[in-house]
Amino acid sequence: MFQQYGLKTAQVLVTKPDFQNEFSRSNLRSTLSELCKLKIVPVINANDAVAPPPEPDKDLAGVISVKDNDSLAARLAVEMGAELLIIMSDVNGLYTAPPGQPDSRLLNTFSPFNADGSKIVIGDKSRVGVGGMDSKVKAATWALKNGTNVVICNGCEEKAIINIVKGKKVGTFFTMTPSQGTPVEVQAREARDGGRQLQSLTGEHRSAIVNKLADLLLERKSDIIAANQKDVSEAYNQGMSQSMMARLFLNDQKLKTLAAGLRQIADTSHNALGRVLKRTRIAEDMELRQISVPIGVLLVIFESRPDALPQVAALSICSGNGLMVKGGREASHSNKILHSLVQEALEPFAPPETVSLVSRREDINDLLHMHEYIDLVIPRGSKQLVHQIQESSQHIPVLGHSEGICHVYIDEDIDPDVAFRIVIDSKCDYPAACNAMETLLIHQKHRQGPLFDQICEKLRNEGVDFQPGPRLSTMLKFGPSLSASLRTEYSAMECAIEVVDDVDEAIQHINQFGSHHTDTIVTNNEYNADKFLRQVDSACVFKNASTRFADGYRFGLGAEVGISTSRIHARGPVGIEGLLTTKWVLRGAGQIARDFTDGSLKFLHEELPLEEVNGASTYHKVSSS
Repeated sequence: MFQQYGLKTAQVLVTKPDFQNEFSRSNLRSTLSELCKLKIVPVINANDAVAPPPEPDKDLAGVISVKDNDSLAARLAVEMGAELLIIMSDVNGLYTAPPGQPDSRLLNTFSPFNADGSKIVIGDKSRVGVGGMDSKVKAATWALKNGTNVVICNGCEEKAIINIVKGKKVGTFFTMTPSQGTPVEVQAREARDGGRQLQSLTGEHRSAIVNKLADLLLERKSDIIAANQKDVSEAYNQGMSQSMMARLFLNDQKLKTLAAGLRQIADTSHNALGRVLKRTRIAEDMELRQISVPIGVLLVIFESRPDALPQVAALSICSGNGLMVKGGREASHSNKILHSLVQEALEPFAPPETVSLVSRREDINDLLHMHEYIDLVIPRGSKQLVHQIQESSQHIPVLGHSEGICHVYIDEDIDPDVAFRIVIDSKCDYPAACNAMETLLIHQKHRQGPLFDQICEKLRNEGVDFQPGPRLSTMLKFGPSLSASLRTEYSAMECAIEVVDDVDEAIQHINQFGSHHTDTIVTNNEYNADKFLRQVDSACVFKNASTRFADGYRFGLGAEVGISTSRIHARGPVGIEGLLTTKWVLRGAGQIARDFTDGSLKFLHEELPLEEVNGASTYHKVSSS
């Protein structure tokens, strides 16, 4: 088998007495070292042709007895001073319960010398080999104690050895260091339990939590800004781009705006849960209601922006959802203090663990497999982050957008002053935002008129660099170099400019090159405006307004967990409504299905009005039944 890969092997046969004699052990070390230097793979086996005399069991004396391949491997690894021992099985590693059971979870790390030892249950022997998992754990523990790192993994997994050597999470890694902090599975379970307690509160209580959080943001602003300055300073020293620094930075005004947004969420969310969306009289004494309920537990992953943490927490609290958040490492100091304020606001009404901060990046992959605890994943960040989360998530839906390639189209009939204001605001107000303009489309009529030069001049005065599209570049004798791509999200003081024939070509361009985020038309022509608003396939489509209005706070949602370009569930800025789902509640009086098949009862299916049932206490009335 090895020869097929151009590798040479040598079989080395050993017996138990070989490990008892120092001279034999020295010869063994030399033999294996020379083979490795010669690029020959040594395959070590017990010499079954020789029956050595029985030896006393030395396990209790601190030396593992060679009984099977696992103990043989451990002795060899320690004897050779190996950095890593990989023990392969037909299961993926150590589990908290026998694999296949609903509550069984793979342990990525295991410390046999502390409380981790109580987490595992040793099952029956493996279908292959003679040692079983008990033997593997004992061999791994002994090797670890004697200075060799150990991983137990599935030998059938593709590229298992290569991935382990690269440091990827494969199998179970044995470590002398006990796990730090609360395991993410426990955090997820506590978030679910906390979310259910949030649901049992009144809308007023949930709003009180968020209002207290808003107060704390202003009361502790000096502490928050001091922590944020540490993040900003570290990011600057590491060469972070200006656009990312802008997202990271917090100041007095940002905190005031943030607090105002939280209060807006609190004031408008009293009746978010338990709202009756549909009432139907199925038959006499049978009423069916569709009511709003939380999704469950949210996992929100964001980069750079620490202000996203309290926003997301407020929306989750008011919608009755448990929350797990993972912020970027670059905002660790800011996120830590903001998370502590969220927990302080929660404590009088709900467990502080209802909102958990995930501290380690490697825990995300574990959480993306915990579909029994996590109900929705919302990544906020770069295209690379969103795609990575979408690919890694196992059976958990992902809500988000990958890019913010937003367009402003200047139509033929326009008010120049309105066009100037919208273009400058869309690009320059906050160029790092996902709702900033990245491509400017201009009606071909304006190319030869004064408007084109005036817009270019105003952009230059603001410090904006622009690249012409293919068509515009052919019209310019001298000018900037051709845009590399019309699908570019610059997130900086840059943009692309292109010329189009009319509104139809503008619509076609946006649908082809845009990211379905936010696009706006500047026009005085109502027919063209209506066509643009109908046919542009984006989450937000505006007429005579800046693209920067695509924002939860500006929409009156208080804040947003993100802007979704998905086509199901929620689209555009996602506020409380996007964090809710529904359930059906049927009140009957002892009816059964046969009553309707034998004709003794008849279906009415009568729609009932909603006004008399929708109030602040609707959810509790329904729940108490």
